[in-house]
This record gives sequence, structure tokens and C-alpha cells, in this order.
Amino acid sequence: MNRASSLRARLLLGILVPIALFIVINSVSLYRQSLAAATTAYDRTLLASAKTIGEQLDVEGYDEAASLRAIVPYSALEAFEADNQSRMYYRVSAQDGEMISGFAELPFWRGKLPDRPPYAALVDFYDDRFRDRPVRVAVLLQPVASARGRGMAVVQVAETLELRETLARRLLVATLWRQLALLGVIAGVTVGVVQRATRPVRELGRAIEARAADDLSPIDAPDAPRELRPLIDATTQAMGRLQRLLDHQKRFVRDSAHQLRTPLAVLKAQVQSAQRGDVPAAQALGEIAHTVERATTLANQMLSLAKVEQLRQQPESMVLDLGEMVRQVALDLSPLIADKALDFELSAAPALVRAHRWMLQELARNLLHNAIRHSPQGGALAVRVRTEGDDAVLAVQDEGPGISAELRQRLFAPFAAGDIASGSGLGLAICREIVLALGGRIALDNRESGARRVGLDAVARLPRVRDNP
Repeated sequence: MNRASSLRARLLLGILVPIALFIVINSVSLYRQSLAAATTAYDRTLLASAKTIGEQLDVEGYDEAASLRAIVPYSALEAFEADNQSRMYYRVSAQDGEMISGFAELPFWRGKLPDRPPYAALVDFYDDRFRDRPVRVAVLLQPVASARGRGMAVVQVAETLELRETLARRLLVATLWRQLALLGVIAGVTVGVVQRATRPVRELGRAIEARAADDLSPIDAPDAPRELRPLIDATTQAMGRLQRLLDHQKRFVRDSAHQLRTPLAVLKAQVQSAQRGDVPAAQALGEIAHTVERATTLANQMLSLAKVEQLRQQPESMVLDLGEMVRQVALDLSPLIADKALDFELSAAPALVRAHRWMLQELARNLLHNAIRHSPQGGALAVRVRTEGDDAVLAVQDEGPGISAELRQRLFAPFAAGDIASGSGLGLAICREIVLALGGRIALDNRESGARRVGLDAVARLPRVRDNP
């Protein structure tokens, strides 16, 4: 079947082909039954002809010495010939085959009677050929008795098959016409039902086709059949995912244009100032380098934020050890830790999670880098990975200034930096998107001693995989 065939064509073929096959089989069965009934009826006529001939026999002598005589004019069979379409022939013989009357060319019967004859008579029916024409023959063993003797005669009556064949053709044509009419009615009803049943599919297709190119709102089809609900729900979910991707893309383009405009404008002003000689060359190059570094950091973090959304749409992931990922990131950032002479503590127990490797590395890198940046020179910094129930927990504890209650409400939003001069405000937003994409949660809590803030705890909890597949 063509892959592009319509649902209606498949339904029609699936319904009509079995029905047509059934009708063909039923037609053959009906034809055979009708033909068998007609054969029985004509055989009864042959038997009547044979009995008529048998009634006109006479006998002298008894048993083996019996001598049979028959005076049967051919006109006696004319009553059984219908419409001059068939011819009838007969032969009367003794039990030993001796010809008594009739057509000598008709072969003598050499068969035997069936165990259960179809009629209350010693009769047998068989097919043969006579004068190069197929015939149906009835054989009757007719007891003959008279005042002068008693004997047994074998009466054979043969009939050509023209009338039977004509009736068979009529039965076949009548059966086929009735079955074809039935098939036509069933086909018409089936087409109407399939057309009606598939109307909601066509209407749904036209409704979706008529939508605007940017219309990805949920499909509203309250009257759709239950069988279409899975398709409608799946389509709505797919359009919802596409809408989120488009919204994220628009937001990324808008934020990129907004956020990169400032450093580029500053960089342009610094270059123009250096060209005019307003500041010493070394100072101008330092300012330009600082601006380029901030713009580079901002661009990289914005690309990371976009990559989180990309990986969110890709369910393929693997089981990874969060502790091992954190150890690798801590090793990469060790120069920054040493530069601030931090009292660094790392405790990373095995904790299996299902995630993309880049996500776990980016989560640990952003949390740890943020803690290093806000830690005082020579302060303490602790990173711990542990398991708690169904969670794998990553906790980063620094001795920084902590966060205010007002800042906590918006710190996970993009570009909401606690220190505008030293950050882009995307690090924690990236962490939050990663944790949400992995089905976890993240929190920032001040660590206090009395009424004084002594540090900040960043705690990320991810669903734990108990057994490594």
C-alpha cells in the first residue's frame, strides 16, 4: 500500500476487501446449494420416467428363467422432456445385461446401489456420455411380477444436460446479481460512514492549516472524537515546546542586543579616547582589556544559558557521578582558589544523577566561581557532595557578605547581579535553569552568627539514581 494513501482509502479497503471476499465465498456456496437442489429435482424427474417405464413391463417365468417383455413407445418420455431443450433416452435390460428394449448404444449399468439411496427405491444416479454428449442417468432395479412369472428388470433413463446447464447459468447470474447489489449497498454505506467518521480529521486539518504562521496556541477542539484526543494533545504539547523555544530565542536575541550594547558602546568610547590621547596608552589598553573581558564573559554566559534550553529539549542523558564532576571542576578552578589563598575544603561522596555532563560541570563551575569571587582574601570555602534520601546534594559554603532579603527575590533572574561591577548577573540564572531542567531545586541561604551574616550557602538538590544501570 502506498505510504501516502489516505486514511479513508485504508478504511475502505480494510472494510470492503474482507466483505467482498466473504460475498464471493458466499456466492459460490449459494450457487452450489442451488445447483444441488436443482439436480435433486431433475433426478426425481428421471426416477419418475424410469418408474413409468417399469410399470409397462411384463414377465413370463420365474427368477433365472424369467423372460421380460417391454412395449414402451418413445412418446411415453415426451411428457418428461421440457421445452425441447433436452433429450431423453432409455434402456431396459435383464440383470445379466441382456437388451430388452430401448437404445442399445446406451452402455449397460455396471455399478452398485448406494447403501442409502436418496429415494425409497432401488435407484442409482451417475453421469456418463451418450452419442458424444454428457448425460445424467438414473438406474432403477424394478421388480416385475405377473400371473405368469416374476423377475427383475434394470431400467436406465438418460437425459442430456441442456436444461440443467441453462438452469445452472440462471442460478449463477441471479446469485451474482444479488450479491453484487448487496456489495454495492454495503460499499455505499461504508463510504458514507467512513466519510462521516473522518470528517473531524479533515476539519481539524483545515483548522490547523488556517492558522497564522506564528500561532502556536493550544488546539481548541472540544467536539473531537475520543480517538483524536491523543493526537490533539500530542500536537498541542509539541506546539507548546516549540513556543517555548521561540520565546527563549526571542528573549535571547533581545537580551543579547540589550546587554552587549553597553560594553560595546563603552569599548568604542575607550578606543576613541585612546586615539585622541585623552589618557595614557597603558591605562587605555588596560581599560579596553577589562571591557573586552567583561563582554567576553557576558557572551559566554549568554551562550551557556541558551545551551541549557537546547539540552532541555534533548532527553538523551547518562548516569554520572556528581562528586566526580565537582572534583574535576574544583581542579580546573584551583588557580583562582590559590590566588585568593582560600582555606579550601572538598568532600565529594559518590552521588549518581542522570544528566548531561556539560550541565553538571556548568552548575558546579558557576556556583564555585561565584563563591570564589565573593569570598574574602584568605577566607574559608567548603564544597560538599552528599546523598540525602532521593536527592544528590551539592552544597557550596563561602564566607562572603551573603545576600539581602530584597536581592534574594530576584537573584536567580537573568542580569540581576549582586555586584554590577564584577558580574553579569547570569551565573545564578544558569544554575537555576540547569537545576530545573534536571528536575531539582536550588536555594541560597545566609549563614549567620548571632545577628551578623558570616557567609552564604548555595545548595542544589538533584534527583538521585540509586543503582547505576
